[in-house]
Amino acid sequence: MGRLASDILLGIACHLRDVAWFDCPGGRSRWMESKDMARLVLVNLVRWSREQEDGAKVVRVENLNNPYSNQNNFDKRFKLTLNKLYAWSLVDYDRVVMLDADNLFLRNADELFQCGQFCAAFINPCIFHTGLFVLQPSMEVFKDMLHELKIGRDNPDGADQGFIGGYFPDLLDQPLFRAPPNGSKLNGTYRLPLGYQMDASYYYLRLHWSVPCGPNSVITFPGAPWLKPWYWWSWPVLPLGISWHAQRQQTLGYGAEMPVVLIQSLIYLGIIAMTRLARPNISKLCYRRSDKSITLIHTVLKMIAAWSIVAAYVVPFVLIPHTIHPLLGWSLYFLGTFALCFIAINALLLPMLPVLALWLGFLGVLFVMAFPWYPDGVIRALSVFAYAFCAAPFAWLSVVKVMSSIQAAVEREAYFPKIG
Repeated sequence: MGRLASDILLGIACHLRDVAWFDCPGGRSRWMESKDMARLVLVNLVRWSREQEDGAKVVRVENLNNPYSNQNNFDKRFKLTLNKLYAWSLVDYDRVVMLDADNLFLRNADELFQCGQFCAAFINPCIFHTGLFVLQPSMEVFKDMLHELKIGRDNPDGADQGFIGGYFPDLLDQPLFRAPPNGSKLNGTYRLPLGYQMDASYYYLRLHWSVPCGPNSVITFPGAPWLKPWYWWSWPVLPLGISWHAQRQQTLGYGAEMPVVLIQSLIYLGIIAMTRLARPNISKLCYRRSDKSITLIHTVLKMIAAWSIVAAYVVPFVLIPHTIHPLLGWSLYFLGTFALCFIAINALLLPMLPVLALWLGFLGVLFVMAFPWYPDGVIRALSVFAYAFCAAPFAWLSVVKVMSSIQAAVEREAYFPKIG
């Protein structure tokens, strides 16, 4: 199983715990206590899914063939999303709330089970979003959908969004869902208030929610898969990622990743200590006498310095568990980059401050992005841009200083005596 699939499965596991429990003024509250949580799992993925894992009923399904996979605009990561149609085959249930893994519940939303035969929210003014929708299972509807797939019904994006949107083309004209106070179930199709699918990008403009027509209930995180909220690097680039990790901390926790974090931390601390102690010996390996030209040595050492510094910023990023808490992830990243930069500093006798200028710059931009009191997202973006603009000259000067220090060290008589 690929890394992306593994990360999504973790998102699903946390998501299941998230929808099961909520904080309320009176303590922890159970959601859907009398309702099943079902997970549709492809047959070829069953070996990675445990029965009744996280309290979910596992439903094994065969992969539906996607007839749109050869469309010019088709995104391959949506190849399997048509398997959502299996939700209509769950006829043991009167209502099903279909959820994507990147939904974050803010409150108990039991009233969704009172909605009609099909209900969804409009993030786009004209196209409803299939990250969350309510349906009444029906084998008749399910078989008709399979027939539409077989004959190649028009689908603008080749994914579930385009197909289901085309299957319910009149939803925009339907009334807004209001849950009956007596708990009865409605019939027909309804538009869900935007509060049930609050696009995280709306938040980033104002840095607070201002969603009309219903309570703030569910946050969704559409967009680039590498910026999903479960990745540690998504925060503070996207501030709402920390909310997802707050839910995970209360549900799944981080016990699986902590041993790796501790081991890497000890390794990096060991590298710092050993590099400092071995400084005289390792520097001699780089600045030893040679019959080759000074120009060639300059070039080689500059390349070594450049690549070692690049590696210092890339290697820790690759090694850190992708779904660790952002505060742990960034702390481990900066410890790792410092340790590996320390090798270059001591081996090549480089000045510490210029080498660590980029390290300090990254740390600074994180503080600028994480600052919690911006009035809106525009001011936040301008602050980040202003910081980058002011920091750029210092970054350039640090590069020049590092290169000149290498040249001076090579020419220094203590390391490379002049030939007379």
